[in-house]
This record gives sequence, structure tokens and C-alpha cells, in this order.
Amino acid sequence: MAFEIPDGIKTWSQFGHPILMWVLLGLAVYALYLGLQYKKVRSADKETRKELVKQKFGERHHQAGSILLALMVLGNIGAMAVTYINNGKLFVGSHLLTGLGMTCLIAVSASLVPLMQKGNSLARNTHVSLNIVLLGLFGWQAITGMQIVQKILDKMVS
Repeated sequence: MAFEIPDGIKTWSQFGHPILMWVLLGLAVYALYLGLQYKKVRSADKETRKELVKQKFGERHHQAGSILLALMVLGNIGAMAVTYINNGKLFVGSHLLTGLGMTCLIAVSASLVPLMQKGNSLARNTHVSLNIVLLGLFGWQAITGMQIVQKILDKMVS
């Protein structure tokens, strides 16, 4: 007995990934902001630090990064599943390969947190560098992703 997904769900499920990724791009920019604010806390004088600590930038940065990691992994796997369900294959190209690479980058970046908490500056610099590359790739993915969405819309109209 084969389980058949209704056409309406197949059609509209294609838009979940792009919407999620745009939200995650915004979350990534917010995480960057929080990380920069947390850096200020670490380097501020004693009085300023007292005030900045109350805003919990480090905790909020960590939470945003954790949500970003989880949703990026789930979003990428979900997008591949939806593509396969709708087309019977994956389209191996720069968008897919870059997305998989980004998933690896964010996982490695997150894995550096325990070392950073111990004061390892190489881990911190690597974390920052990986996330800058990740944010740049995210912007590029947004452009190529919208090109894919346009192809899906064109196919729906014709």
C-alpha cells in the first residue's frame, strides 16, 4: 500500500524552505549583532560591563545560534525531502552543495563553543570567521533560492 501525498500539499510544501531560510537569514544577522554586543561586554571596563551584563547578550547569542543550527539542519533536510517527493530526484547544483556546506560550517562553528568558554582565542577567531563566511554564503543562497522559487512559480503558471 503506497502512501500518496495530496497534490495541494506537494505544491505548497515547496515554499516552506524558502520562507524558513529567509527567517533564518534574519536570525543569523541578529545572532551576529548579539555576538558583537557580547564582545563589547568582554572588553568593557568594570562599570560599563555591569550594565551590559544585565542585557544577557552572551546567553541570547547562544540561544539564537542554537535555534539557527537546529532549524538550518531541519530546513535543509526538509527541503531535500520535498524536492525528492515532488521531482523523484535531487537537483545537484551549486544551491544544494552550498547549502550542505553551510550546514557543515554551522555545525563546526557550534562545536567550538566549549573551547571558547575555556578562553581559547583560536576557537573564538575560527568561530567568528566561519560565521562570517556562513553569512556571506547565506546571502548568496537567498539570491539563488529566489531564482529557484521563480522557476517553481513559472512551472505552476504554465
